[in-house]
Amino acid sequence: MQSIKIHSYVSNDGMLHLDIPVEMKETEFEVTVTLKPIKKQTASSQQEELKQLEWHEFIDKTYGCLADDPIMRHPQGEYEQRELIE
Repeated sequence: MQSIKIHSYVSNDGMLHLDIPVEMKETEFEVTVTLKPIKKQTASSQQEELKQLEWHEFIDKTYGCLADDPIMRHPQGEYEQRELIE
């Protein structure tokens, strides 16, 4: 048994057309279809998802860019000694 998950769109005629490629030919199959409507995203949730995708793309592009030129922290100097607060 094999599970295949696909996303499809139902047009105005109310008909769902499924084209599912299978490896076996001239074989009978028992097919079970489960319909689960996809919740439409609001504009704000789409923008939030886009921001997350842009952030992940930025990280993917810049990850390791300073590997050959590591950042060095120079000595910070002496700090004044303050009296303890009681």
